[in-house]
Amino acid sequence: MTRRGEIKRTTKETDITVTLAVDGSGQGSINSGNGFFDHMLTLFARHGLFDLDVACRGDREVDFHHSAEDIGICMGQAFAQALGDHTGLTRFGTAYVPMDESLARVCIDLSGRANLVYSVSLADRTISTFECDLAEDFFKAFVDNARATVHVDLLRGRNSHHSLEAVFKAFGRALSQACGINPRASNAIPSTKGTL
Repeated sequence: MTRRGEIKRTTKETDITVTLAVDGSGQGSINSGNGFFDHMLTLFARHGLFDLDVACRGDREVDFHHSAEDIGICMGQAFAQALGDHTGLTRFGTAYVPMDESLARVCIDLSGRANLVYSVSLADRTISTFECDLAEDFFKAFVDNARATVHVDLLRGRNSHHSLEAVFKAFGRALSQACGINPRASNAIPSTKGTL
């Protein structure tokens, strides 16, 4: 099975290409225009074992908001494209990830319904040049376009870098689990409705 997505999106604010292999090995190239966000997406791909390439040219002279949000849109669309009608999916995924003193939990349902619950309180407003509020904007754009329900909880954390690192690693691991093929239901839609 080849589960791949490729999205190209060009607006007056951003020019983005995302290529994705769901059944990858965690390789790829991330060039979002922000070093810290590159680090977060690299962690997501590595721990989810997704092959992910992201190239973004954005209006950083305004700020990084448009880029972070539009990357979320493109990544969500790429996953939706790659997963198709969700036949055989495990559908649900949960991961707890510690990063030193921080502990994050992410729970995912590839339900066909977009909903984000984001409960992450950080000590800092910015990390390097990355505005921490943009993480929530990225996740919101992702779930809206992947049509997924995602709960993101930072259970504890002192260092904001560690905390977001735990969040993105947990996101990758939980999404990888949800994208997995259930060998006992490989030809079935994982819903009593018969569709997602």
